[in-house]
Amino acid sequence: MTQIPQSTVRPPRFPELVPLARPTIDLDAGMGPAFQEILRSGMLTNGRHVREFEEAAAAYLGVASAVAVSNCTTGLMLVLRCLDLTGDIAVPSFTFMASGHAVDWAGHGVRFAESHPRTWTLDPEALAPVLPDVAGVMGMHTFGAPCDADRLQELCDSRGIPLIFDAAHGFGSRYPDGSMVGGKGVAEVFSLSPTKTLSTGEGGLIATNDTALAARLRTAREYGNPGDYDSRVIGLNGRMTEVSGLMGTHALRALPRWLDVRRALVERYRSRLGGLPGLEFQQLPAGAASSYKDLGIRVDGARFGMSRDALSERLHRENVSNRRYFSPALHQQTAYRGVPVGTELSVTEELASSVITLPLFSHMPADLVDEICDLVTELHTSG
Repeated sequence: MTQIPQSTVRPPRFPELVPLARPTIDLDAGMGPAFQEILRSGMLTNGRHVREFEEAAAAYLGVASAVAVSNCTTGLMLVLRCLDLTGDIAVPSFTFMASGHAVDWAGHGVRFAESHPRTWTLDPEALAPVLPDVAGVMGMHTFGAPCDADRLQELCDSRGIPLIFDAAHGFGSRYPDGSMVGGKGVAEVFSLSPTKTLSTGEGGLIATNDTALAARLRTAREYGNPGDYDSRVIGLNGRMTEVSGLMGTHALRALPRWLDVRRALVERYRSRLGGLPGLEFQQLPAGAASSYKDLGIRVDGARFGMSRDALSERLHRENVSNRRYFSPALHQQTAYRGVPVGTELSVTEELASSVITLPLFSHMPADLVDEICDLVTELHTSG
């Protein structure tokens, strides 16, 4: 076997791995003493700092209540449990697996629904045929792009069923009417994990204007125990830690600045790559603003010169992290193969086979975006 001389092996374009995402954390002088105070107090969950974070988050989102929980999946499960629904829940198949998992863990069946080919969010018109057979609808703000919440609400109201949102990607996004994502439907549930625009390390947040639901959720996150050990609902341990609450309050102060930087980086990607044939960016509803939790691009292999999977592999070889999101789609995953599809999902399957996400984080240098765009352009040119 002929061995390739070491000198002919070209090193990767980037000597170190470019991460797909990286948490952006601002440390200020007040955080150190506050951490010590938490540890000395012995109150490590659901204390003063969690309450302060909930109040600050509710004010930022413009909602009546914000309920902090251990993570977004737990928050979705608690909302579904507290609504006392019976039956299947419609969920877009082009979503992260946790959307479906939460539905199943809450005791419901998953009904797959189609996404819009341009916005990549739940398509209200494609949802209509599914509505007579479901007890509720879960929308997803894909990569931070807001769903058509008003049209979804009209459809749900026509059937008398609740609309909730897996808003894992959406903290900081705005609807076309100018309101923050968080105030639509019965509840919107955010993820605050390290890859999100607002992170508390691990954590989630349920935003709602239904104060009775919020009160029930606060009990449900404590195993359903209001304090007398006579559980009122079959809850679970969904508490947020005090350290996470402190991190959330401090992160909220910097979030507007981080979002500005993030959106500027996305515009840089768009201006550099938007002219390449075969690359299509996610479309936002007119007047809406995305948090850009992820930067997704759809690759038309015939026009671009290589498939999405080939582009992904070439980028990995050059030390540029990327993800084939959401591939496979929910209905294609092993865990869901026994669930009847029951509707047309051709758009979902096309998106799952063609969307790629590129590196994006709030403290990402602008020149790093330029270098990645140069590489993608070169790959297109070389075929």
